[in-house]
Amino acid sequence: MAIEFKQVDFTYQPGTPFETKALADINVTIPTGSYTALIGHTGSGKSTLLQHLNALLKPTSGTVLIGDREITPATSNKDLKSLRRKVGIVFQFPESQLFEETVAKDIAFGPQNFGVSEADALKTAADMLDLVGLPATLLDRSPFDLSGGQMRRVAIAGVLAMQPQVLVLDEPTAGLDPQGRLDMMEMFAQLRHDQDLTVVLVTHQMDDVANYADHVIVMDQGRVVKTGTPRDVFQDPEWLLKHQLGLPKTTAFARQLVQKGLHFDQLPLTEDELAADLVAQLPASAFGGGSTDDE
Repeated sequence: MAIEFKQVDFTYQPGTPFETKALADINVTIPTGSYTALIGHTGSGKSTLLQHLNALLKPTSGTVLIGDREITPATSNKDLKSLRRKVGIVFQFPESQLFEETVAKDIAFGPQNFGVSEADALKTAADMLDLVGLPATLLDRSPFDLSGGQMRRVAIAGVLAMQPQVLVLDEPTAGLDPQGRLDMMEMFAQLRHDQDLTVVLVTHQMDDVANYADHVIVMDQGRVVKTGTPRDVFQDPEWLLKHQLGLPKTTAFARQLVQKGLHFDQLPLTEDELAADLVAQLPASAFGGGSTDDE
């Protein structure tokens, strides 16, 4: 399911002394089936745009098309429940939203809220727990007795239980150690493939953008200032620095090598790309391929 913004503005507390314009003239599309990364420095408007993806916020002016639904300033809040089932948002530290006495009941809460029977919702809970890589033995446990990583996966299972077409991830690896972050990102990549999801990732981790996204939206001061593939976006380090953004670690290292005299047709984004580029630049003799005298 695609999401399209057409000339969208959003202002907090309009007509008051605290009026703040957070989005200005947003014209951008999140394509169906894409893995779109939304990046920008703190205060760039990412969180406000994110809340328009399932109409938690409605535009002050302009239109947001979410699938075949048109959201305008005049859209009634009464008609948005089904839409919010199609676009699931995993907020930062989603484990803080757990509240039921067992893991099964917490995951089943959303489907039951949409009229699914208790028996069917509990079956869905078991399926979703397996989907996020947790054992069925946890179903009857209190979510508050689990580890932090397990609690986060339970919260994500609760979002997936609604069977969304779009999965929005707001800094989903915040607070995790490097291995925990890698495990979580690999899980999302697998979920995207298995569930045929459109994924939107809001992150400050440029390595995750390079390794997982196929489409990038860059925001600054409430505006979209660049869109493209990760390769498009990360080929201009000076522009990124100007907009208070970093580079993937591999790309930053390659940039240092360029300053020392090496050449890359394109700055590599991943470790595998960097290794392949460096091997291609080594002389054949480095691999024992030089000529030798005949005996």
